[in-house]
Order: sequence, then structure tokens, then C-alpha cells
Amino acid sequence: MNRLKYKGYIGSVEISDEDNCLYGEVLDLPKDTMITYEGNTVAELKEDFMGAIDDYLTHCEEHNIKPRKSYNGSINIRISPETHYQLARLAQTAGLSINAFVKNILNKQVQAML
Repeated sequence: MNRLKYKGYIGSVEISDEDNCLYGEVLDLPKDTMITYEGNTVAELKEDFMGAIDDYLTHCEEHNIKPRKSYNGSINIRISPETHYQLARLAQTAGLSINAFVKNILNKQVQAML
């Protein structure tokens, strides 16, 4: 799936057959924050996307609001040294890095909960 990226924000790219245009929205923002954009060409879409982000950041600055960002797919967690050791052993046994092992576990758990 195509994505636009600008200043730490990630946006979707959609096609409207009905309106014969491209459109999208900034992804992974809280429900109370929606940023959309559109264009007739890819260049126009990118320009409107960047303009929408810049407008949002200006609005936040003018109103002393902390801007929200798209999730970037990276999290930091604190675990006990014992759990870290056990994860390392399990990952090694599975032939994976700790990151790949934890990613697999989290993906399976999230899918099971949806």
C-alpha cells in the first residue's frame, strides 16, 4: 500500500473513481485529530499532504497545542533482566533476533484479540 511521509507523519493514498481524484488522510492519529488532503495528480496530492501537515503544525504552535504524530512502529519497553534473558534464549532457539521474536508474539496476540 502506498504511503506518504513528511515530518514524521504518514498518510494514505486512495483513489476516488467517483470524483476522479486522489485523496488520503494522515494515519494513526487519535480520533479527535483528522488531517485530510487531495489532488488530481500525485504531485498535487503530495503538495496538499505537506501543506495540510504544515497547516496543522502552525495551528498547534499558534494555540500552544502539542502536535500529535503518526505511530512510527517503534516502541520501547522495560522488562526485568530475567525476562530479557528468557526472551533471548527463546529467540535464539527459534533462530530469530529478539526483535523478530517479540514482533511475532505481539502480532499473534493482537490478531487473536481483534
